[in-house]
Amino acid sequence: MITDNPTPIIVDDLLVLRLKNLGTLMKDLCYKLNNSHETMLWLNNSIAENHVTKNFRTEDFLLSDLIILYSQQQPTDKANFIMGYFYDVLIHNNTSKINIDGVNQNFPHDNDFKDNLKLICNQHKIANNVTLLSTGDYQNQAKEILQVFSKISFNKELDLNSLQTQKETQNVNVDAIPEGDTLEKVMAELNQLVGLEKVKADVNELINLLKVQKLRDAEGLKNIDITLHNVFLGPPGTGKTTVARLLSRIYYHLGFLSKGQVYETDREGLVAGYVGQTATKVDKVVNESLGGVLFIDEAYSLTQNLMGNDYGAEAINTLLKRMEDHRDDLSVVVAGYTEPMKAFIESNHGLRSRFNRYFQFDHFTAAQLMQIFEGYCKNGDVILDKDAKEKVSDTLELLVEKRDDSFGNARVIRNLFEKCTQNQANRIIKLKKISKKTLKTFKEEDIPEPNETVALVNLTKD
Repeated sequence: MITDNPTPIIVDDLLVLRLKNLGTLMKDLCYKLNNSHETMLWLNNSIAENHVTKNFRTEDFLLSDLIILYSQQQPTDKANFIMGYFYDVLIHNNTSKINIDGVNQNFPHDNDFKDNLKLICNQHKIANNVTLLSTGDYQNQAKEILQVFSKISFNKELDLNSLQTQKETQNVNVDAIPEGDTLEKVMAELNQLVGLEKVKADVNELINLLKVQKLRDAEGLKNIDITLHNVFLGPPGTGKTTVARLLSRIYYHLGFLSKGQVYETDREGLVAGYVGQTATKVDKVVNESLGGVLFIDEAYSLTQNLMGNDYGAEAINTLLKRMEDHRDDLSVVVAGYTEPMKAFIESNHGLRSRFNRYFQFDHFTAAQLMQIFEGYCKNGDVILDKDAKEKVSDTLELLVEKRDDSFGNARVIRNLFEKCTQNQANRIIKLKKISKKTLKTFKEEDIPEPNETVALVNLTKD
């Protein structure tokens, strides 16, 4: 990570000691939290679905907190060095990669180093400002670490509450309608989605029906009772959540919903562990969904009675009543694997009567998965050289050949892109000179071996 520079800064023994002591505090906190299954599950479940796969360690969350604090200030050469140093400590578990003793002669403040550090910060900031300051028993230790980091990097204390602003003021389960949104913008986003041709056609047919309903209303004609509730069938990573968000905005622009927001939840968000609490949880979720779409992922789990109680049935009965009470300003979308979802709908007469529109989401082809991967590259300002592109293509062909019904589709591609990014970082960080082209380019060696990717996908699935 260090490049030659004739203009060093002075790093005295006190700073060296503070860096090493802070590193020890970080490692102690990470050890405790990584061994707290409940805390790590909560942290990972707090991440937005459109982020990378939910398998972060404490080190990832702590690095994200450091990046947020670092990004709030005008960085100095000293702060750049400290940020880079703790990146190596947390991600590579390496306190010797940057030689503190030799930093006077070799301090990294040139533009290549800054570009590289900027890339690291962009890639390691976790969505939704999920922060260790919310981790209960350990938040005081996290606060101490972040304050020390702020003092040694910028010589002042920072307002750590700014790290939690987004999480405290906005429910991370709710996606509000974008400012300046229009039906034309929604349809453009729908049409830009890779694949999903049958789903796109079904959405267009629904739009035509709703438009005609509005025209009949304007002429004082009678209308049939149209339900806004839908069943999304298909494997994971095929765009069900994305289409639910688009559908909510479509309902809003056509005048069938008053707000157009989406509330995303699952069994855990609806079912409580004790008698009498489930109905309260469902009511809260529905109240936040009114005027928009309530999206329930893996909805079939509500009838699987995994915990040996009937609270899932209580959740369904409460939900059905609220759907009837607010049928004019609430859309419920239930989603999950095809066969379990069909069994779920057939398990209850109320579900059968309220859900009669089905959208089928199919696995992506290898060519479509390649389009998705290239989309991540474009959004991440990354290019593939010829050999890297060929290796990615081979990987996707093998993944499609070996997949089963649980294959994660676009989620697998997110994970693959993240792994390529990490491999690239590990490769280029050793270079003395890192150019802009180097930062942007995935080479063949950055792409995991196809068989390794298939094995990792199967391991994660198991």
